[in-house]
Amino acid sequence: MGPLSGFLAVIVLFTAILVAYLTKQFQNENLNYSSLNQMKNTNTNTNTKVKTIEKEKVVAETLNGRFAMLGLIAAIGAYLTTGQIIPGFV
Repeated sequence: MGPLSGFLAVIVLFTAILVAYLTKQFQNENLNYSSLNQMKNTNTNTNTKVKTIEKEKVVAETLNGRFAMLGLIAAIGAYLTTGQIIPGFV
């Protein structure tokens, strides 16, 4: 196994560990968020509208942002190692 394939194997291993960690964090945040109280309208004024945000949307947006950062790091890593954003694609 050459040095480049060893490096790529380490990167793939690191990515797998990171995805496993983010998945575990996703599960923990989902449990933490579900245990918190939803936003309640404590104001007696009935003209005031309070928007409640569903927990799934908050967790999904957090996970989406994390995977976007992971993709950006992967694109930078591919560019630094091969000189191309998508290796093998001209």
